[in-house]
Amino acid sequence: MKQIRIGTLVNGGDAERVLPQIIPLGFESFSLTFWQTTGKTDLSEQAKRIKELLAPHNIVISSLGVFGNPLTGTGDDADTLASWERLIDHAEAFGTGLVAGFTGRVPGSIDKSIPRFAEVFGELAKRAEDRGVRLAFENCDMGGTWQDGPYNIAHNPTAWEMMFNAVPAANIGLQWEPCHQMVSLIDPIPQLRKWVGKIFNVHGKDATIAWDVVREYGIHGPQEFVWHRTPGFGDSNWTDIISILRQGGYEGSIDIEGWHDPVYKDELEMTGQVHALNYLKRSRGGDFVPNPT
Repeated sequence: MKQIRIGTLVNGGDAERVLPQIIPLGFESFSLTFWQTTGKTDLSEQAKRIKELLAPHNIVISSLGVFGNPLTGTGDDADTLASWERLIDHAEAFGTGLVAGFTGRVPGSIDKSIPRFAEVFGELAKRAEDRGVRLAFENCDMGGTWQDGPYNIAHNPTAWEMMFNAVPAANIGLQWEPCHQMVSLIDPIPQLRKWVGKIFNVHGKDATIAWDVVREYGIHGPQEFVWHRTPGFGDSNWTDIISILRQGGYEGSIDIEGWHDPVYKDELEMTGQVHALNYLKRSRGGDFVPNPT
């Protein structure tokens, strides 16, 4: 089994400035992400330059991502669907076989979004399959519920079942993390055991739940009851998570999604991320050590 790499997310439009600064920190993979559109980025040229940056190091691009609403194609999301297509077409140039993002959604309930999801991602899945690429959906609700929301339907396991039934393609799956499930008070461990075969990429993000607040005030009052956390500072046991991933045959990466922790932020951002990097490396058992021959 291949070693599970530990990496981090990097803004795709700023990658060539940021990567030289963080390569020495010990990350083993980078996930390049764009918000709503790849914009004016020349992906062919960027892929060449990033490959040159990474060539002296044992570092890979684990995935490319665009996070917007590809189902509506309006306003700031007008280019999101075309950006999915571009990233699928350029994935090989970056050395990755994975493109990720939100599913998008149409106004109204998740049920109403499924036909449009099937139409859009049925075609994208075929395009990706022709290029040897897999597609993964992040499980963030983006403030949405079952009844309505702006960006994503892939934040609940019932929705996953509906999505994968609507598009029964082997090359579509999940970009999973425990945090977004914990925010909904879902226990991520039994969920991970059930869905590990459909998980193509893992975001390294955790959560802390204040159960005393939940028990006293519930979840609809003014009191905060949950916080997104960098791994190593939250409630999850990542040794258990990585063990389940290994048992399920997972060979991808865990890419830290920073910039959310309420404590390790601002000038402490990279302090928290490097702590998470080292914590996750320990949680996977440390560096690979070959057996005696």
